Amino acid sequence: MNLPTVYLARHGETAWSLTGQHTGLSDLPLIESGVAMARALKDRLAGLNIAKVYTSPLQRAAKTCELAGFGAQAEIEPDLVEWNYGAYDGRTSADIQKDHPGWEIFRDGCPGGETLAQVAARADRVIKRARSVDGNVLLFGSGHILRIIGARWLGLDAVQGYSLFLNTASVSELGYEHNLTHPVIRLWNDHRHVAK
Repeated sequence: MNLPTVYLARHGETAWSLTGQHTGLSDLPLIESGVAMARALKDRLAGLNIAKVYTSPLQRAAKTCELAGFGAQAEIEPDLVEWNYGAYDGRTSADIQKDHPGWEIFRDGCPGGETLAQVAARADRVIKRARSVDGNVLLFGSGHILRIIGARWLGLDAVQGYSLFLNTASVSELGYEHNLTHPVIRLWNDHRHVAK
């Protein structure tokens, strides 16, 4: 039995991903290094048999998808948009912790933004859509939504996404062992194709 795989591709670098600023709905472009990373994804993903491609509507993910060679077949998936960080969009964790010592996004959320439960509900819809496809699926998105998709794929609480770090332009693989009732992570945070 040939079991399907869901590939996750995080977008290339932006100015804020370099500085560690939370980038939710702020629609930042890729920077020069991010463009190079997205192009490196093309070689990394070449030869995969992909039935469906979905991308976040945000330009950092959509441009990464395009530069990786999948723009023509990609469908915009609104549920793949990054976590809405509300008042914390554009701020670093260290900056936020000056006002709120010990703050952690997966535990404490963001004022004026989405709750973890809301992001998890979106992740679950993405997973349901991916599992309905007859074949392999490729998702282009941002760090936190993809980390939550990884946790939810395994049936874990969304907060467990905290433990699933992702580099920019990384590739991960969600799949199954034995049958469709045993979801697994087959590969996580592969970024050798862009390692400096």
